[in-house]
Amino acid sequence: MGLHRPDRSPSQRYRFEQFQPFLEQNGFVIDYFFLINEKDDKKFYASGFYFSKVFILIRSVFKLLYKSFSAPKFDVIFVQREAFMLGTVFFERLFARKTKMIFDFDDSVWLQNVSEGNKSLAFLKDAGKTAKLIEMSDLVFTGNSFLRDYALQYNKNTVLLPTVVDSDNYSRISQPSKGTICIGWSGSFSTVPYFELALPALIKIKKKYGDKVCFKLIGDENYYNEALNLKGVKWSSENEVAALSEIDIGIMPLPEDEWTKGKCALKGLLYMSLRQVAVLSDVGVNSEVVEDGVNGFLVRTEQEWVDKISLLVEDEMLRIEMGEKGRERVVEAYSVEAHKDNFVRLFDELINS
Repeated sequence: MGLHRPDRSPSQRYRFEQFQPFLEQNGFVIDYFFLINEKDDKKFYASGFYFSKVFILIRSVFKLLYKSFSAPKFDVIFVQREAFMLGTVFFERLFARKTKMIFDFDDSVWLQNVSEGNKSLAFLKDAGKTAKLIEMSDLVFTGNSFLRDYALQYNKNTVLLPTVVDSDNYSRISQPSKGTICIGWSGSFSTVPYFELALPALIKIKKKYGDKVCFKLIGDENYYNEALNLKGVKWSSENEVAALSEIDIGIMPLPEDEWTKGKCALKGLLYMSLRQVAVLSDVGVNSEVVEDGVNGFLVRTEQEWVDKISLLVEDEMLRIEMGEKGRERVVEAYSVEAHKDNFVRLFDELINS
């Protein structure tokens, strides 16, 4: 259960959907239930459209009430972040009383975080909702150790299941030599401000190397930066691997705060899986994923961004060697293959307990 349809939310896609084939191979029958369809998506997260949003909320209430009648036929309900978009836990509790429930989250969702288009409706959210969902759940999955430590305050049946990537799917598509080193970032229009944290360093890199480097931003086709000669491109699941494969050096700039401590290094894992050198802010779980100078770089200051990217621009063998070690790290510890058996086992154990 969640707000979004399949293949809409990165969190849902990487935390559950890519494990679906292995659950089904082990006898599980999966029934997706979501509230926001494709037609309503743009209106719900845009500014305004208040009548449409009210209609979506009312319809969601009736959908959840109707679905609750069939809850006892399910062995387990899997809730990804939340089952209803407002602050109440009434619906999640309704389902939890009728069957076993797993609650999964991969961000610091106990902090008040509202989409830009719904800032004026923030009063309808409840920052304490996450703690209540953790308490009522039979089992809790968290994406990193910071999130696990938070959840353990409310439920001892908490396990760390890191966000992982399908390393078979995320394998670099060979690109013809283009004579330039591509420094890239992948995200969404709402997280572009994180990319811009690295702009001062990237502008210095551009001035230093000129046409030897180029820049790619995936996720916001309306973005443009004149100093970098950078025009953003739209993200799509069909073309994601091909677009990412054009990158030689993948970056993940982040500020250090309570929200980013909950991040699960997904961008870095995608770069590493594609044998690209990941240069990440030394924040939160990033330092658990990357061993600085071995399978990627960790940075804290603008000068470190410049220095470490410069090393990679100038040394092709270093890029190749670190890219290979990054790929090895993902396959070993952060791939679907490495965690699929444990994922299925946890479901089995809960159902049979």
